[in-house]
Amino acid sequence: MVVIDLLPAERRARILEQTRAQGSVRVADLAQVLGVSEMTVRRDLDQLATDGELHKVHGGARLAAPGSASEEPGFLRKSRLHQGQKSAVAKAAAALVEPGMSVFVNSGTTTFALARELRAVEDLTVVTNSPRIAQVFEDRPAAGGQVVMLGGVRTPSDALVGPLAVRCLETLHADVCFMGVHGFDIEAGLSTPNMLEAQVNRMFLEHANRSVVVADATKWGTVGLYGFAPLEVVDDLVTDTGLPESALNELEERITRVHRVA
Repeated sequence: MVVIDLLPAERRARILEQTRAQGSVRVADLAQVLGVSEMTVRRDLDQLATDGELHKVHGGARLAAPGSASEEPGFLRKSRLHQGQKSAVAKAAAALVEPGMSVFVNSGTTTFALARELRAVEDLTVVTNSPRIAQVFEDRPAAGGQVVMLGGVRTPSDALVGPLAVRCLETLHADVCFMGVHGFDIEAGLSTPNMLEAQVNRMFLEHANRSVVVADATKWGTVGLYGFAPLEVVDDLVTDTGLPESALNELEERITRVHRVA
């Protein structure tokens, strides 16, 4: 049966449902089932790919391979995961900030939650490579402060990266760097699936007096394709109580302070 007159969000939800059920879908088949043009289906697939819900392939789309080191999940998909843990981590990390500080905040869903907490800090200077995080501070309740947003090319995870972002960072320095990560691991250190994002993250860490990694416990043991720093460069790790005791012992040997929050 042909489905017609669906809103774009409803149409994309059906596309995603069918992709999950079958593993992959074809543009021509979707157009027939949904009663829309193939061009409309391609636009829907473009949006779903940007959101990190699926991967486009020739003639259609497929689900992302689970656990792939090169998979780069989209911001919206990541933002729906482990919200309680991210909120707890964000509140604890925000307590490390004092009025008048300058901070780097890289792109990520946990750092996005942190940005919401930092809105209450007075006279805070925020440097970020995330347009979403920059927008959080547009109507901040605290007095003073400024936001510096790096330029660059936008990735699926909402990070601005590339030569322009690197040039912007070359002359900037901050009191604290808050770093969200794709994964952290004893051997691999901090990592991301995106090569250009790894470059910018490395510079964030190098140009800050103190480095704070904010990551829920599910990131432990995850290794992205590109490592950008060993654990030893991290001053503080803020994570949740889901982190195993065995991991805590190993991490405390390499990181100055490990904070586990409920």
